[in-house]
Amino acid sequence: MAEYVPGAGESVATRQRNETKLPKRYRVLLHNDDYTTMEFVVEVLTGVFRKPKAEAVRIMYEVHRGGTGMCGVYTGQIAETKVAAVHKLARECGFPLRCSMEPE
Repeated sequence: MAEYVPGAGESVATRQRNETKLPKRYRVLLHNDDYTTMEFVVEVLTGVFRKPKAEAVRIMYEVHRGGTGMCGVYTGQIAETKVAAVHKLARECGFPLRCSMEPE
């Protein structure tokens, strides 16, 4: 007679741990140019990025003095949408304002 060995011939179900990864985040930047007005940059920051007026002015001066200014950090799709919205609004108003995104 065969001896019974616990676990022999039985399959063991393993539990997989599903870890949710956080989405990659991107910084959205505005770039200085010699033609876009400071008022328009503040309008973009308050309209597209929903910044309070005081913060928008601070970022605008950062762009003006340093060449670039960070508008916020977003997931990839939101960052792409914000960049496209800035470019569309700038072209409609006749400004060459550039906006870009980079990995955080």
